[in-house]
Amino acid sequence: MNALTLEKIRDELETALVGRKFGKIFQMSRFELAIDFRLTDSKYLFISIEPANPRIYLIRRRLRDLDKMSANPSAFAVFLRKRLSGATLQNIARLAGERILSFDFSVIDELGETHRYALETQLTGRSANMFLLDTKGFILETSRETFGEGQITGDRYSPPIRGENRKEKSDDSKILLAGQSVSESLDIFYLERDAEKRFGTLANSAQSKLKQEISKREVLTRKLNEDLARHGDAGKWKRLGDLLLANVANARRDGNLIYVTDYYDENLAEIAVEVEKDTSITEAAERFFRRYTKARNAGEEIAKRLKILETELAKLNQKKQRIEEAIAVKDEDYLREISADRSRKPSETSRSKHAEAGSGARSFISSDGFEILVGKKAKDNDFLTFRTAKSLDLWMHAADYPGSHVVVRNPNRKEIPQKTLLESAQIAAFYSQAKSQAKVAVHYTQKKFVNKPKGAAAGLVSLASFKTILVEPKIPDL
Repeated sequence: MNALTLEKIRDELETALVGRKFGKIFQMSRFELAIDFRLTDSKYLFISIEPANPRIYLIRRRLRDLDKMSANPSAFAVFLRKRLSGATLQNIARLAGERILSFDFSVIDELGETHRYALETQLTGRSANMFLLDTKGFILETSRETFGEGQITGDRYSPPIRGENRKEKSDDSKILLAGQSVSESLDIFYLERDAEKRFGTLANSAQSKLKQEISKREVLTRKLNEDLARHGDAGKWKRLGDLLLANVANARRDGNLIYVTDYYDENLAEIAVEVEKDTSITEAAERFFRRYTKARNAGEEIAKRLKILETELAKLNQKKQRIEEAIAVKDEDYLREISADRSRKPSETSRSKHAEAGSGARSFISSDGFEILVGKKAKDNDFLTFRTAKSLDLWMHAADYPGSHVVVRNPNRKEIPQKTLLESAQIAAFYSQAKSQAKVAVHYTQKKFVNKPKGAAAGLVSLASFKTILVEPKIPDL
């Protein structure tokens, strides 16, 4: 986040937050907080001090989604809650020449005394941090451990020295979108970037898993062929055993070589058979026959296993091609299936359950020719959202009311026309418990921003990002 963007963010935050009271804190991750200033439109202040990409802006999330996504509060978050709960934000200032925003708060305690604090958000790369300062500028608590003068608890706060505060090459102009606020632009950019990152991790996981499976079978194939070579040619051992027995009477011996007539040769040539020293001809023949039996049995068994491996490798290479195609079209659901180890075939019961769940959807065609699917029951909603819908399909649900999940299929990755958006939202409102109201708010987003919280009941989801449209509940004339 460069200086120009940070200044625009400061102006935006000043307009939205000054005069507001400090509310609940959500620990989004180790280095990320969301703070409730009781704004309208479900907006929260988001602060990230992740060294690789520190940033600050307003985000728009549902409260219950933040509750589900947040982890246990850090010691710093607990300290902020203790000191700033109910505090009023008086001012937001940017330190001259620095990527640091200072939030000045005042709070009245139980005795009626006023206390002042400053929350310093230091968005400075490797030294990124948050500090809570007292009225004299001394550090009361830090979000993470950093070093240097003015950066340690008990010190009077001062910005990190330039040697630690490296200038980052940042061009935020490509992030900012026309018609969107700076916060909205940044939020959309980072949500999509995180989604791309998750997709990349998922793709790498699927490719790595398949690569291991292929490599394991290739190694086994090589070892089986080496084992087969060690056993030698079964026919050769049988032939030598037969010739030794056939030449018991007329064979001549020279050390560990026995010269015999080759009755398999039409010219009856004499050949030398190498045997162990001090071994009789019959004993040598028996040993060749034992080698023959082992080589024959091993050859049959190894041939069967090689055939199986050949079939498995062919299937895995087909799967490899399918994964490459899925990566090309960003088919996140298929990659998740591959990564989740579905090597065991589903039972007939589970298949029938999936088939039953998959049939529980109503289907409409919008005026623009887009297919609109509507879940019937909670299990149908889950199946529709997480097994039928693709990452770039449009997903809808009535805001704050139980109802059907609605998916607008988008196989060609086109922009959904406004008329289709309106029609599908009306359907989502109609198939909800809010259908009797004159107007209903409907949340919509791409399916890739819809998540299933661990352990959540059927039909319950959380949204990483969404927009809202107000519509009349009805079934359009499609």
